[in-house]
Amino acid sequence: MATQKITLLDYGMCNMLNVARALEYAGADVCVTENPKDAAAAERLVVPGVGAFSECMRTVNDLGHGDAIREFVGCGRPMLGICVGMQILFEASEEFGETPGLGVLPGRVRMVPNTTIAGVPQRVPHIGWNRLIEPESGRAWDDSLLEPFGSAGPSVYFVHSFAAQPANASDRLADCDYGGHRLSAMVKRDNVTATQFHPERSGTVGLSMLKEFLSQ
Repeated sequence: MATQKITLLDYGMCNMLNVARALEYAGADVCVTENPKDAAAAERLVVPGVGAFSECMRTVNDLGHGDAIREFVGCGRPMLGICVGMQILFEASEEFGETPGLGVLPGRVRMVPNTTIAGVPQRVPHIGWNRLIEPESGRAWDDSLLEPFGSAGPSVYFVHSFAAQPANASDRLADCDYGGHRLSAMVKRDNVTATQFHPERSGTVGLSMLKEFLSQ
């Protein structure tokens, strides 16, 4: 496979070095940019993110990246959102009050439950390795970053206190189980794929997913 160009959007709210290194290891020619025009014109766009939703959205909007991301989504070229880079694609978040998102995907971002379904207290944030499971819709993983794994869900690395709840079940690609609650771990609609977990911190599994993204 020829080296694929990846544009990695830097808006000051992510660990760019780890993400860039993982993409390069997967075979990408990585261009890190703070310029929204570069993002809108990218061949493939990666939007990572860490921290509070409201702060990420403030920065994204102040730098003009919101319109650039929406423009890119409409172009049909492959895009990958990671962690808060997934969350900001939705309509709103309840973290620290109501904050509007980009509205690319219908749904809201809500706090991870702090008790199991049996009412036992559980840790929030949800940190560590957890296995991906098929969504309740039974959506297949064909033609997605998860295709190499068949129906055997791999374990990936999470660090989050809030999780997106897609309004459309058809947007959910994979979930994870946390205390008996299904959390949306991965979404896909058309050219947009996004992960709540961190592929760049998920070892060989994460690298395999990034290689699949490069092949799209």
